[in-house]
Amino acid sequence: MRIIPIRDLKNTSEISNLCHQSDDPVFITKNGYGDMVIMSMESYEKKMFLQDVERMLEESEEDIKAGRVSDGFEFLEKLKEKYRV
Repeated sequence: MRIIPIRDLKNTSEISNLCHQSDDPVFITKNGYGDMVIMSMESYEKKMFLQDVERMLEESEEDIKAGRVSDGFEFLEKLKEKYRV
């Protein structure tokens, strides 16, 4: 984890390199307090993708616990009939 003061944002190339060296965000402080968080676009997209997958898995687990499931083969047959495949 990197923490840098806001005045260091003038060094944009250096900040960009910091963000790309690690998947961890860079925390920016202002007057000694947390102010912003920055990270590379690649790291951000990866984190958002994983967060979305985790959310979908949680929803799936809730469906299973609640009994909202169906047989896979029956479901595929219904899809084939519906779309005449």
